[in-house]
Formats: sequence, C-alpha cells, structure tokens
Amino acid sequence: MESYGADDEESAAVLRTVGRIVKTCRERQGLTQAELGTAIGYSEEQVSSVERGRRAPSPTFLEAADRELDAGGLLVGLKADVEQARYPKKVRDLAKLEAEAVEICAYDNSVVNGLLQTEEYLRAVFGSRRPAFAEEEVEQLVAARLARQEIIDGTQIHPSFSFVHDEAALRRRVGGKMVLRQQLERLLDIGHMRNVEIQVLPLDREDNAGLGGPFHLLRLREGTTVGHNEVQRTSRLISEPREIQILELRYGVIRAQALPPRESLAFIEKVLGET
Repeated sequence: MESYGADDEESAAVLRTVGRIVKTCRERQGLTQAELGTAIGYSEEQVSSVERGRRAPSPTFLEAADRELDAGGLLVGLKADVEQARYPKKVRDLAKLEAEAVEICAYDNSVVNGLLQTEEYLRAVFGSRRPAFAEEEVEQLVAARLARQEIIDGTQIHPSFSFVHDEAALRRRVGGKMVLRQQLERLLDIGHMRNVEIQVLPLDREDNAGLGGPFHLLRLREGTTVGHNEVQRTSRLISEPREIQILELRYGVIRAQALPPRESLAFIEKVLGET
C-alpha cells in the first residue's frame, strides 16, 4: 500500500471516501481495526491508515476486507477508483487527454518516449533522477507510466501515433547495454503497428527544429489540439491557439527533417547491431 501527500486533493478525497466506506463496513460487523487487520493479514496501523485516507489500499486488501466484512462486492468495486488515485494528478490529466485523442505526436531528444519505454528502461530513467526519488515514488511513477501505455497495445487502430526521436535518444545507454537493446527491440516491434509511425532524426543532419526540447501534440476528437511538455520538474499542458500553431509548425518541420518511417526502422536496426 502507498501513502500520499496532501498536494493532490483529488486523490486524497477519493482515498478518504474509500477509508470511510471500509470503516463503516468494519464497524457494522463489530470488529476493531486490530481484529480486521489480524483477519486479513495486515497490521492495525495499516488498517487505520486506510480508514483515515492516508494510504491507498491494495487490491488484495480490498478483496480480503470485502470477504471478511461480508461487504457483498462493495469494497472490491472500489479497486478501479483506488487505482486511478494512485497516480499523480498531472499523469491522470495527461492520460485522460490521451484517451480522447485521435492522433498523438511526440518529439524526444534525450530519452525514448514514455509511451514506448520498456519497464526496465523507464525504471532506469526514474532511477537516474537527482535528487533521487524514494522507492515508493518510483513504484508509483512506474505503475502510472505502464498504465498510460495501455493506449498503444495494438488492439485498436485509433489513436494514430507519430514519434520522432533524435538519434541521441536511441544511443544513450539508459540502464546499460542490455536494457537499451531491449528498448530498441521494442521500438522495432511497435514501429510495425499499422497505426504507429516512428522516425529518427540523425545526428549528422545540419538542421534540427527540435533543439528547444521535447514536446507532445494531442489532437482530440472534438477537433482541438493540446500540447504538452515536461522539462526539469515542470509538466505543462498547452492550449493557447498561437502556441499550438507554433508547435504544429515545428513538428511538421521536424518530421520533414527526419528519416521516413521505413528508413527509420532500418536505422534503429543498425543502432541495435552496434549496441
């Protein structure tokens, strides 16, 4: 189970509600926190933290408590709400937009795009952060990113994806040689999906319109476009039309400067062979 600070009030409110429901079910059965904890394999302190909304109960906790308290599926039914509350608000907001998008475009020049990262690679990315994340924070961030990746599982045609990576992002040995090799293999697999285009902008190109840093464009179903960038602890959603116009122009130039998708996959195979 994971604890959360008070800076994300939306998550905190969900966890407080879940905690009150657990408490109500426990008291209805005439059990103390210690007795419930003993019955389901958790400490009194853990039960108390859940009931006070300080900790997100694990699926195992909710399932066991539901059986012990004869809740008839009420507590099990809260698992989806708790799962969403585990993730930082900025991640939830981005995931909601991605779920509404018909097209997602991204340029990355430092590391492989988050939607494409293997678990080992993304753990290495989060592990390299300084000052370092606490282990609990790493697990939360890993779970959140893996959940976002469900949108690109290949079972649906929409949304369409366009990724452009600077060659440097493909050669940087994040996590070591084997982690990078597995990451490059994943790019090759995903790059063959019908709704995904992956392009590479080689380092020997004299022109690179993306030197200002990575960014995303999300084209939504209702016709609007939203931008997103995340740099040095700042995650920013962009909706101002003039800024979006600049990003769309910039992304178009970057795509034109990069290798076409077929040549890009051959380039990634070359990098893999050299890694």
